[in-house]
Amino acid sequence: MARIAVIGAGMGAMAAAARLAVAGHRVVVYERTETYGGAVRRFERDGFGFDTGPGLLTLPAVYRDLFVKTGKAPLEDRVELVQVDPSSRHVFADGGEVSLPNATRAGVVAALDEALGAGAGERWGDFLVRAREAWDRTRRPLLEEPLWPNWQVLAEKEPYPAVPHKRLLRTRRAATLAEVGAWELRDERLAALLNSHALAHGLDPRTAPASAAVLPYMEHAFGTWYVRGGIRELARAVYERCLERRVEFVFGAEVTRIVEKDGRAAGVEPAGGPVAEADHVVADVHPARLRALTEYPLDGEGEVRADPGAAASARFTVLLALRGAPEPGAAHRTVVHPADPEREWDFLAAPGGAEPPMPTVTVLRPDDPALRPDDGHESAVLSAVVPARAAWDDERTVARYTDLLLQAAGRAIPGLRERLLWHEVRAPGAAEEETGARAGAVPAPALAAGQGRFLHPANSTRLPGLYRVGGWSHPGGGLPHAGMSGALVAGLIVEGPRFRGSQ
Repeated sequence: MARIAVIGAGMGAMAAAARLAVAGHRVVVYERTETYGGAVRRFERDGFGFDTGPGLLTLPAVYRDLFVKTGKAPLEDRVELVQVDPSSRHVFADGGEVSLPNATRAGVVAALDEALGAGAGERWGDFLVRAREAWDRTRRPLLEEPLWPNWQVLAEKEPYPAVPHKRLLRTRRAATLAEVGAWELRDERLAALLNSHALAHGLDPRTAPASAAVLPYMEHAFGTWYVRGGIRELARAVYERCLERRVEFVFGAEVTRIVEKDGRAAGVEPAGGPVAEADHVVADVHPARLRALTEYPLDGEGEVRADPGAAASARFTVLLALRGAPEPGAAHRTVVHPADPEREWDFLAAPGGAEPPMPTVTVLRPDDPALRPDDGHESAVLSAVVPARAAWDDERTVARYTDLLLQAAGRAIPGLRERLLWHEVRAPGAAEEETGARAGAVPAPALAAGQGRFLHPANSTRLPGLYRVGGWSHPGGGLPHAGMSGALVAGLIVEGPRFRGSQ
């Protein structure tokens, strides 16, 4: 039985802790805040409840597998999973809109043809076929296996089979997601639908590789799910599974140093406490913080891709308490698209002193009695991706951005201004306090191609006995990716460096 110290109680850390405990190890989790879940938090006021992190779940199979591998009670015995239908409603700048059914290609094609004109659905359906090919080529190396030692193969080869595009005398293939939208979908509204999947993860469609096509494909193929009571209930279920497996949690314990002995990680030193010796250390923390915990180089020359600690995107969130019940047929998720998307992309890339433009806004309206005081009220969450390094400590910038989100939400929620009881603003600084991520930055999922700029550091490090888990390590950000990182780290510790992932 090995002693394992885990730094942080995020979803990836807890997924690893539960699996390691089942394998017979003694696992202690040290969390700097007073609760678990990382970015998966909940805010409550006056009988209203809100998810302040992720609001929906894709690839629930990742957490089903976690519960199968760590105990007898399956995931569905601990939480109620609800398939969201429609998967999403999109409101476009020209006033048009479309609601996309969940996980049905024929239904999506028909909905797009009806809303956007004949041929739109077929072009989107053909795109999904190509996106599936990219998914099939990258699923194992990007989700189910430790990062390949020759990761350059993933960085250099574009897995998305782009359609040849003739322009003047040249034939080109789309290299970015924006080019896929412009050249293959050939409709500004379809392109907006596609690009919103990149923006939701803080990616600029102009620089995100064409392989980002896997992001909408994941939703299409595996569905979009909600956890009754809010996604925080998923975090609670994983935490309770850890307790059942006798994982120990120490809250309010900020680790200040990773102890090294004989050239390997040998424990952790919490602030104000004695050194806790360990045979392995698992860190679910932002890269800048991890570097501050040890002087040992964690990556060799040529192993470091673009520094995820420099991630530029965060989330700006507004929580709404509304009087009155939602209108019949209200969509759980509505994406409101701006008239000038490139202004939004420019702002994300170089905020400077520019006036914030209208962003792409996601409106979540869960029809869930657990999140409202009674059936005569409604809770809603507005969110947009923003540059983490903008002036979020300036009250005028926060007020301006809040107003932009409310303006957009007014196109999704009838009578919003009249129904609004109060709103709570969560600028990126709130996420920084909760997760420790610099400026509240949010990690994106790992993607192939793009010269490796969209890959994340490997779960193992150059310091023997130290492992990285969670969104800032392979395979990147997002609830399913965090869960997979936990499985990968547990496999590396239990089976050793020869571990090659799930079969």
